[in-house]
Amino acid sequence: MNNQPSNERIQKIVILGGGTAGWMTAATLAKVLGKNYCDIRLIESYDIGTVSVGEATIPQISLFNKILGIDEDDFMRKTQSTFKLGIEFKDWKQIGHSYMHPFGSYGTDMDAIQFHHYWLKMFKQGKAPDIEEYSLSAVAAKQGRFTRPENRGNSPLSQISYAFHFDATLYAKYLREYSTERGVTRTEGKVVDVMLKSSNGFIDSLIMADGERIEGDLFIDCSGFKGILIEGALKTGFEDWSHWLPCDRAVAMPCKAKNEVYPYTRSTAQSAGWTWRIPLQNRIGNGYVYPSKFVTDEQAAAVLAEQMESEPLAKPHFLRWTTGVRKKGWNKNCIAIGLSAGFVEPLESTGLHLIQSSIAKLLGLFPNKGFNQADIDTYNDQQSIELERIRDFIILHYKVTEREDSEFWRFCKNMDIPDYLQKKIDLYKANGRIYRQDTELFNETSWLAVMHGQGIQPDGYHPVVDALNEAEITRRLEHIKAVIDTSVATMPMQSEFINQHCKA
Repeated sequence: MNNQPSNERIQKIVILGGGTAGWMTAATLAKVLGKNYCDIRLIESYDIGTVSVGEATIPQISLFNKILGIDEDDFMRKTQSTFKLGIEFKDWKQIGHSYMHPFGSYGTDMDAIQFHHYWLKMFKQGKAPDIEEYSLSAVAAKQGRFTRPENRGNSPLSQISYAFHFDATLYAKYLREYSTERGVTRTEGKVVDVMLKSSNGFIDSLIMADGERIEGDLFIDCSGFKGILIEGALKTGFEDWSHWLPCDRAVAMPCKAKNEVYPYTRSTAQSAGWTWRIPLQNRIGNGYVYPSKFVTDEQAAAVLAEQMESEPLAKPHFLRWTTGVRKKGWNKNCIAIGLSAGFVEPLESTGLHLIQSSIAKLLGLFPNKGFNQADIDTYNDQQSIELERIRDFIILHYKVTEREDSEFWRFCKNMDIPDYLQKKIDLYKANGRIYRQDTELFNETSWLAVMHGQGIQPDGYHPVVDALNEAEITRRLEHIKAVIDTSVATMPMQSEFINQHCKA
């Protein structure tokens, strides 16, 4: 067996930028490659700071923590975490209406047909309650209850799908300790120049403000919106998506919690854009994502302050971006991870997941010094499919609305949308069908939650549902709902659970 020659092996990885993207990348590489494979060096600057507000995540984050072998209770204590069972959307369909996008599934499939088709038949006749009543996560979230999955056979309590709310700055710090313990070298300082190789245009080295020159074989750009390497040095190009997703600003301000903290994120639609509420153990993260075309920074800060449940704990922190992606996430010997790769606004809490999935793709296609173009192309193809599917899912929230009370909502309701999204909507409108395609992130539950929640009513349902008589369908639906209600009643309040297991 012929091992690749050691001189072909990547010997130096340089990560530019700390924050969650940099330290998630460093931690994973340190864990998977071990101390002896290559040198890993991360450069960060206290002067530059990071884009860090309270972060909400999706359930894939648990897998990330498991890969690192992180103790969940320890991680939660050190990052002021709470649990998350879904997202509540208020005022999106119309003012005064709300729905939950829960994690996990609705009901249970029957006779190889998706559960929601049986529900749809009865719901259309007014013989079944809303779909949320058949989701353990939605019912528990609204009551403020939480427990981790327990080994209980086919009880819904065996299948609880959850994520976290945490302080992103503390998470980065937590992973920094993890990484440096496993051999990652941290360099404090500012990059003032990037040297390219004249032979092939690859990045050769980074020049620091103090004159130090840092060479590398593989460079990972976690420098945030600036994209210092991927864009600044390599001029990769950017695909702008703001004609579909016009929100290009955010303002964030934390405050103290007034009431019992429930295990879900809340997104409330405003006359333009939306506000978030992310509950942590020590505070509430609040923010307003808005389009600068319709709302000034001053107006945004005022709207946010007015909606907060208590006095702000800090001054307003403003962010600005252009929604879209780099034309390539991997260009030459540089891979952009996190905000440097692109940004599809935080509506469905996909930011950290995209970091995680970029790292997973990098590991799957990990290069040697030869940098095979087929590997790079595969990475870029997978990345663009994933980002486009997430983009389309987020556009869905804006497009499908009954609101016409402002210029912003009239624009969203009437805008043209990508073909893929239009086909998804048309398929659901006809007979309630939903298919997950390729490796798209959001599953049938997610698409159903938002399409139903925003008011799309299918004309029909799967015809094979009629093979079961209505009395039997009703009996099964009532049984599923009863099992969920009974299960939720056994769950403690989230605050009790946290106090017992992972209080900061």
